[in-house]
Amino acid sequence: MSRITSHVLDTSKGKPAVGIAVVLFMESDHHWIELGREVTNADGRATALADPDVVLPRGDYKLRFETRQYFERNGITAFYPSIEIVFHVNSGEHYHVPLLLSPFGYSTYRGS
Repeated sequence: MSRITSHVLDTSKGKPAVGIAVVLFMESDHHWIELGREVTNADGRATALADPDVVLPRGDYKLRFETRQYFERNGITAFYPSIEIVFHVNSGEHYHVPLLLSPFGYSTYRGS
C-alpha cells in the first residue's frame, strides 16, 4: 500500500488553503504521467491523489499545486502561478508532502 497526501497552509493568513487543485505525476522514461488530481478540502488537505490499495513503484513523483486561481479568488497578487514539488518514493510507505504557501514564497518538507 502506498499513499501520497498533502496539506496546504496559507502562512499569510494562518489558515488552510481551501480549493487548490493538486495534481500527482509519476516520472516514466523522462515523461510525467498524471496519476490523479484533487482539490484541497476545507482543512487544506488532499488525501485521495492515488489509489491507496496500489503499491506505487519506486521512482520520482511530482505534485503540482495550481496556486494562481486560489490567489485570484482571494484578491491577492502572487508571484507563483503554480508550484511543483519533485520527490523520490523508495517503498510502499506513506508520503505526506505539505506545502506552506504565501504570495511570494513557499516551503515544503516530508511530513508524517
